[in-house]
Amino acid sequence: MAQITLSNLAHSYISHPSQPAHYALKEMNHVWQDGGAYALLGASGCGKTTLLNVISGLIRPSQGRVLFGSRDVTEAPTAARNIAQVFQFPVVYDTMTVRENLAFPLRNRGMDPAYIADRVAQIAAMIGMEANLNRKARGLTADAKQKISLGRGMVREDVNAILFDEPLTVIDPHMKWELRTQLKQLHRQFGHTMIYVTHDQTEALTFADKVVVMHEGRVVQMGTPQELFETPEHTFVGYFIGSPGMNLLEAEVRGNRAWVGGVEIALPAAYGPFTGRVQLGIRPEFVSLSDGSAGGLPVQIRRIEDVGRHRILRADSAAGEIAAILPEEASGARGSHLLFDPGRISIFADDWRQQPAGTILGRAA
Repeated sequence: MAQITLSNLAHSYISHPSQPAHYALKEMNHVWQDGGAYALLGASGCGKTTLLNVISGLIRPSQGRVLFGSRDVTEAPTAARNIAQVFQFPVVYDTMTVRENLAFPLRNRGMDPAYIADRVAQIAAMIGMEANLNRKARGLTADAKQKISLGRGMVREDVNAILFDEPLTVIDPHMKWELRTQLKQLHRQFGHTMIYVTHDQTEALTFADKVVVMHEGRVVQMGTPQELFETPEHTFVGYFIGSPGMNLLEAEVRGNRAWVGGVEIALPAAYGPFTGRVQLGIRPEFVSLSDGSAGGLPVQIRRIEDVGRHRILRADSAAGEIAAILPEEASGARGSHLLFDPGRISIFADDWRQQPAGTILGRAA
């Protein structure tokens, strides 16, 4: 296992990049702790797989260094990095049995046959393939083959890191939940450094100790699921995390007051002054419906969606569309205004979270 350090790292697929837009990965400096479980989360095309391939050695970065512990592996090939990688689509040996596929990485390293048998049995049980150990991989379904691929990636105990590139894409929904749970248990048991690429926030938040959120080639925030939800450092994190995501409304901010759609809203502290685009962020969980007697933002309710555990109110305001999460019993809710919990309001300038005046700004690299 190893601590992974990315030092001044950036990558472009263009030979002579001359502007930020030419970089698939913008410059970054990060330390990923030995034994951590990380999820690389973001929309398609944001640079997740490129970053994973730089860490694995499949891509040499245009600039910067990759270190495993104190060892610089920037120039080292994949085979020399002692990692396991599981790809989006299954990679198995069709002419081998399931048992032989799982055992292959261990046999290739000359491990003791008794240890191989025990380890293969353990991994087969974890991925639910005990009954198929003597079957040829040829003819198995795509999700069964991907389970073999997952198992082969996890069968070694001596790797520096295990890298997963959207490994559950071809797995049915129930098995996805089961395998995520088992991967988490495996991490707790053996303490491998694991990096899991996904565009699915549920996968990321349930698997990882820390989620690395990427947007347009940049890591905009690395944090726990709670940190991403409560204190998003960038508007993309606020919008992308949560269902529905954070409401982001154009605002004018002066001191401890904001004006949204012409309505004055109290803030928990004094901010500013700001230049550029200013937005007020509030999660739907902290928006409530009222009759207007206590003030609030006037809205026109478009619909109320029943999602089982609660209701989602969709409304239009002078500041744009806005969502609120209402209690389950609120299916016949009536009201004309929305109130914001002042303690849950975030202020963003040019997409980055702002701290109240007099505090140090916190921003992801």
